Amino acid sequence: MRSSNPVLSRPDAFTPQQQTNQYQQYGQPQQGQFGYQQPGQPYPQDPVPGVQGTMTIDDVITKSAITMGTVIATAALTFMFMPERFLFPAVIVSAIVGFITVMVVAARRVINPGAVLAYAAIEGVFIGAISKVYEHAWNGIVPAAIMATLVTAAATLGAYKFFRIKVTNKFRKMVMIGTLAYAGLLLVNFILSMFGMGFLFSGGNLAFLLLISAIGVGLAVFNLILDFDYIEQGIAMGAPASESWRGAFGLTVTMVWLYIEMLRLLSYFRSN
Repeated sequence: MRSSNPVLSRPDAFTPQQQTNQYQQYGQPQQGQFGYQQPGQPYPQDPVPGVQGTMTIDDVITKSAITMGTVIATAALTFMFMPERFLFPAVIVSAIVGFITVMVVAARRVINPGAVLAYAAIEGVFIGAISKVYEHAWNGIVPAAIMATLVTAAATLGAYKFFRIKVTNKFRKMVMIGTLAYAGLLLVNFILSMFGMGFLFSGGNLAFLLLISAIGVGLAVFNLILDFDYIEQGIAMGAPASESWRGAFGLTVTMVWLYIEMLRLLSYFRSN
């Protein structure tokens, strides 16, 4: 299983400790390597000291509620109480720190709940600050963006379950390539914007701006589908309960991305 979500793209994500220990007992693989479960085969369920149960959908929902609740609470406090003169510095600093935090947390084999909540708080500052900037420019845009994000996420989940969407390796690769290309474009634009030379999301042809935002929203939706599938497969294969934090983390990353894209997309309609 692979996902284009940076949090869920580790080769050993959702690999239970039982499986790794069982392989090491027989000398395969060697130290520094990880075992991979064959598709369709259940994970070994031999009890191992220190492993408490397996991941369930209730675990993921609970951890996601905690993580998203932290984002929302921090965003609300930032939105209500941060002075306007600190908004742009807060957006820049929280965006950089949030990106670094995602990379650090995603690189760890064992997810750290404290680091997940730290990321949620940082993203809350980012969401709150940038939302206040947009709200000052276009009154009422933030509630509309929140509603659009929730409706889109719910519709994506409904379509995934109702139509029983099958995620193929080709689909994963296409979404991963698209996501990396889009992220690279955003990174270059962000760096150039710091020197007043940004080429995206400002001025230019409305059709081009709408196209870029539509691509961003579409990629975020596709990543949600990959996240749903990855979590579902992890549950089916008996991933350890601690991995529910990784699933919640991945969903939070994608939901934050989707909200930002919705905020930007709505601003174009309000500007014309």
